[in-house]
Amino acid sequence: MSTASSAPTSTKPPRWARKSTLILATAVLALVVFGTTTQTWIEVQLDPTGASNSNLHVQGSKAATAVTALALVALAGGLAASIAGKIARWIIAAIIALTAVGIILAAITVLADPLGAAQGSIAAATGISGGQANVAATAFPIVAVCAGVLLAVCAVLLPFAGRHWKSRTKYDAAARKQGNEPVDEIDSWDRLSRGEDPT
Repeated sequence: MSTASSAPTSTKPPRWARKSTLILATAVLALVVFGTTTQTWIEVQLDPTGASNSNLHVQGSKAATAVTALALVALAGGLAASIAGKIARWIIAAIIALTAVGIILAAITVLADPLGAAQGSIAAATGISGGQANVAATAFPIVAVCAGVLLAVCAVLLPFAGRHWKSRTKYDAAARKQGNEPVDEIDSWDRLSRGEDPT
């Protein structure tokens, strides 16, 4: 009569919950948002009659100044989540979610009122505050909105995905050693730093 093995079987986390996948997605989306702010968000024709070719290109960093900073906060949060503990991941997830909401609202504001968003740049170019001009938003604010929505999704998934991530502490290394589990390079360096011979 055979007995079933009592050894625990390790299951791989789902693809969406992998640390590399989620952290990379968060970083890439934050960089996408940051990249849009270096591009033209609003096209301005200072001469409504079209008699002169006096066009003004307003970058996202000027049309929605907060978006640049929010993108950098989201990027830093995503990178910090890769080494954060359980409670810290919840805090980081909340921060990333708030930055995502800020990005979405700022970009939607530009889409809803491109003339108002461009007033600062128009005043700087013409010296006249509150001037009228023909304005048109480009596709980059829409890209920022889409990236912001996906950032919010990553923020929601982050604390739940973190349950599948293995922590890197000396206590985990000791547990693996007692359980006769293989020791990786990081564990070997930790043992060398304590004066032990990992071989």
